[in-house]
Amino acid sequence: MLTREPAHDIFDRLRKHCTADEIEMLISGGRSALTRFANNTIHQNVAEEQYQISVRVSLAGRTARATTNKHDDGSLQRVVESAEALARVQQPDPDLLPMPSPDEVNQDGAEAGVAVVQRYFEHTAQLTPPERAAAVAQMVATAKKHGLTAAGIFSSAEAVEGIFNSRGLAEWYEQTLAEVSITMLGETSSGWQKGNSPNVAQLDPAKLAEVAAQKAIAARNPGELAPGKYTVILEPAAVLDAVGFMFWDFGGSALLEQRSFLNGRMGTQLFGDNITILDDVYHPLQTGMPFDGEGMKRHRLKLVENGTVRAVTYARSSAKRMRDSELAGEMGPITPTGHGFPLPNEIGEAPLNIVFAVPEGKSQSVEQMIASTEHGILVTRLWYIREVDPYEKILTGMTRDGTFLVRGGELQGGIRNLRFNESLVRMLCNVEAMGEPVRASGEESMDMVVPAMMIREFNFTESTMF
Repeated sequence: MLTREPAHDIFDRLRKHCTADEIEMLISGGRSALTRFANNTIHQNVAEEQYQISVRVSLAGRTARATTNKHDDGSLQRVVESAEALARVQQPDPDLLPMPSPDEVNQDGAEAGVAVVQRYFEHTAQLTPPERAAAVAQMVATAKKHGLTAAGIFSSAEAVEGIFNSRGLAEWYEQTLAEVSITMLGETSSGWQKGNSPNVAQLDPAKLAEVAAQKAIAARNPGELAPGKYTVILEPAAVLDAVGFMFWDFGGSALLEQRSFLNGRMGTQLFGDNITILDDVYHPLQTGMPFDGEGMKRHRLKLVENGTVRAVTYARSSAKRMRDSELAGEMGPITPTGHGFPLPNEIGEAPLNIVFAVPEGKSQSVEQMIASTEHGILVTRLWYIREVDPYEKILTGMTRDGTFLVRGGELQGGIRNLRFNESLVRMLCNVEAMGEPVRASGEESMDMVVPAMMIREFNFTESTMF
């Protein structure tokens, strides 16, 4: 796999072809492998190694980017020439800043809480096809034992991210990741589980398979439940796929451009007082590089404290724009937080390492939540989620792969899937209990450290035929 020194050599060769004022190189990629199975049989095993070299130049107040996946001298010359040609036809950007220097990146290191993150595990990097196949065999054996059909994936990867610029900045990050996703299918029901970790030893495919199988068994011959407002217990995967829709609004650029649901709400209690949300790339259950798309160190941030919105993320440019804006007085300290995306972009910045905080001793297990629910619904996961109202953050979507009726403190069996229409603002005002935050994976949002949640008056609008 590509390492820091050869990557730096690629950048040195790039610079020889540059005639612009400044040049930056982002390099990302690595090795990945995937074992896919369906109908209780492995049907695909693929592996690849590839890297993307993304070059940005700054020229007389203009900037542009070009990419290549080759690093021979001819390809490097062509990608630099392409970036420069694109930059020359851009309009000058009045908000464009010089590329950051190492001094700028490191001057607030203490504030950022910079820590060493170790997320590279040799066993994960060296995981072999026979090892993945053996794990799949365990999952398939579980399916056959229960008369079910299994489908899913087991993947493993080692990845690198690096950024180098002509002002001397050089940041490098390496990580491994293994992931298992499994769906158990019966004649009238299904169950699902997913998990990932930089350390494959932290994954238990057989356990995930058994949980998915038990959901499929318990959900057999689902009954119908009339739409309405119910107490709902969302497992962590369902929580993250819903709440993920609001974090793109937690950026200075979104506020400045009046496209955030936080406009007019900063410093107000927007959610229940039991909701505290952080962005923390250094959390032991998080993953990802500790620097942003310009190389700035990521800060730990308390985005929401006891329901009150306290902070948003900033890139270098949006921090400067916010300080110069009429919103500055209501924003508190305004400094770059290391959450910018590679320039140029239309997004600005956003938190990518969400962690929900639950006070010690205040968490409940899903079983405890079920036991305290007189009439409600347990949801394994959500899917096909779409935003209906961007300011009230009203979402619509459906349940999937294990939806159960709860009555008298007990599971009463599976019910047909339901469509919901619910405001995230309202939802996070109605949280009555939370579990211990765990690393969770879904399909509609980034991975997070989130708890299961018991929520009152969750609005289901339609039932389905499946």
